[in-house]
Amino acid sequence: MTAIEPRSTAARGTSQTPEARQERSPRQVVADYVSLTKPRIIELLLVTTFPVMFLAERGVPDVWLIVATLIGGSLSAGSANTLNCYLDRDIDAKMHRTEGRPLVTGAISPRNALIFGIALGIISSLWLGLLVNWLSAGLSLAANVLYVGFYTVLLKRRTSQNIVWGGVAGCMPVLIGWSAVTNSLSWAALVLFLVVFFWTPPHYWPLSMRFRDDYAEAGVPMLPVIAKDVAVARQVVLYSWATVATSLALVPVGDMGWIYLLTAVVSGGVFLLEAHKLLARAKSHASNAVLRPMRLFHYSISYLTLLFIGVAVDPLLHFAL
Repeated sequence: MTAIEPRSTAARGTSQTPEARQERSPRQVVADYVSLTKPRIIELLLVTTFPVMFLAERGVPDVWLIVATLIGGSLSAGSANTLNCYLDRDIDAKMHRTEGRPLVTGAISPRNALIFGIALGIISSLWLGLLVNWLSAGLSLAANVLYVGFYTVLLKRRTSQNIVWGGVAGCMPVLIGWSAVTNSLSWAALVLFLVVFFWTPPHYWPLSMRFRDDYAEAGVPMLPVIAKDVAVARQVVLYSWATVATSLALVPVGDMGWIYLLTAVVSGGVFLLEAHKLLARAKSHASNAVLRPMRLFHYSISYLTLLFIGVAVDPLLHFAL
């Protein structure tokens, strides 16, 4: 799963000398390391972890368990994102959207970033294993390996389907949230896993359509780089329908009530509408400015947030009654 990180004011290709790095204030150094973890992506991952814990508990989980799980999950995601920045620093230097990242500007050295990413991964695994359970720790470690090894190293530079299969890593927080409460997995957790899996392409491909020139310049074969807008938009529509259909499957599988059902139908209907509007604009051979792919990108985030709010609130109603 991904989101746009705020751009730095640093110029493309600018590199800081060791002396310049030493002159940075401690606050600036901390901010640079935090930016390596991509906090906005972590926020989106936690949107799927936190509500699932309420569904697994069928009420309100232990507060300390929630805090421990979210901290461990954030550390794990931060590790994966940092290692992604380390491995993709050559690509990031060529892309306008990512040219201000600390490894590109030289604010942080590659060696320090690598050490930081590995340390976060070790700490997160121990944290989850000792304070939550080892199943959650194992799932978290698997998510890290999938994102760094499977997506970043193996798929991203080789296939236009990179985000489809690489997106599996972004689905793991659902399983982590469930296992944190039950120390097991279930069919309901698998359905929610598939919701995030199908949601990832219609979330990320519109972003790739907006920044296709960046990806083309960096040599990353995202689907919008190698396929026409109509073909991409058709895929977006198909995956959007799969997402909404799978979200509705949770009603019988997870024994969900009317709050979740209403949320899934209304938010899913708008999601489908935006996907079909993107396809209609693509068929009219609109320019990228008129195509407005970011409409769907931004709403996809709202959709997932609303849906998982429904996941959390629905069992709370039963708990209250």
